[in-house]
Amino acid sequence: MHNKKEKLKIISLFSGCGGLDLGFHSQGYETIWANDFAHWACETFRRNLGDVIIEGDVEKIDPYKDPTIPSCDIILGGFPCQDFSLIWKQPGLHGERGNLYKSFLRFVDAKKPKVFVAENVKGLLTANKKKAIQQIIEDFENIAPGYLVKAKLYNFADYGVPQFRERVLIVGIRIDTGFNFEHPRPTHGPKAGKPYFTSEEALDGVEKVPFNKEIMKISSKTVAMLKLIPEGGNFTDIPKSSPLYVKGMISHVYRRLKRDEPAKTIIAAGGGGTWGYHYSENRALTNRERARLQSFPDDFIFEGSTTEVRRQIGNAVPPRGVEELAKALKPLFAGDYEHVDLRIQMQENMKIPFSKRLASIVY
Repeated sequence: MHNKKEKLKIISLFSGCGGLDLGFHSQGYETIWANDFAHWACETFRRNLGDVIIEGDVEKIDPYKDPTIPSCDIILGGFPCQDFSLIWKQPGLHGERGNLYKSFLRFVDAKKPKVFVAENVKGLLTANKKKAIQQIIEDFENIAPGYLVKAKLYNFADYGVPQFRERVLIVGIRIDTGFNFEHPRPTHGPKAGKPYFTSEEALDGVEKVPFNKEIMKISSKTVAMLKLIPEGGNFTDIPKSSPLYVKGMISHVYRRLKRDEPAKTIIAAGGGGTWGYHYSENRALTNRERARLQSFPDDFIFEGSTTEVRRQIGNAVPPRGVEELAKALKPLFAGDYEHVDLRIQMQENMKIPFSKRLASIVY
């Protein structure tokens, strides 16, 4: 049983600017060691979450032998998702960075936390003809003494984030704990009987925040295009008869917010037309507005250039989106639960065809 006065200790991998950590910190956890290779993300993490992040390549760190890496209660991390994204071609496990999840595996194997939480994009579920997610889950299950793995596709709007953002959260519970974890139920939206947190609500008063609020310069052509696009629309709303008409783009290009709904997914990078646009003003969103839509508090200050800050925000896990998950895991550490034999659950899982297990992740 964990001493209630002590904060629950996190090791954080592929930390980025710290969105996943921040959601857990709000529920009484504390990151004591972290790693990322992106310099400005590390600077942002250090400024807001503490000087515990090591900047460098995780593949060059040995969690079995490095005495500076402490023991922990939980390991968190969003291993790089480029090779699993739906937007790009999917090399998956055969991609240059797809196997970085194995560094996550090494840390779990070395530190044996009671629980781990790994985050990734929805595309992970279909990468390599659905073989990637199967191998990843089976690899996690096989770490001694065994982890019961429960993955779920979250839409963070269902958990109070003003943004429709789908991500896979893979939770592993060490089987000797006997903790029968269940993913938390939605707090917002139709499934919860409570309205979504809307874009307009999220951006209320944002102009008063002094940090990361630079207005992007956009061309007169872009302004003219935005005048033809209603709130909630995108480039497809430009009439075909217009000289400004464009075709063959993906849906997030020249996409405007709809004030009475959560935003569509905030993305991390891209050229013209990909910045996300205000619902009523003919301009791109500021980084602080993006941060609000990602549920970061106003006192969370991002370090780096405007483009670099945009990347950090777009790559982050929305902190509010994982607060319910952090709460759902706390009984494990307090010993406040009825023990069950997780080995039986694992044995039952292994009898189920993986296609059916995959269906349970999505629905």
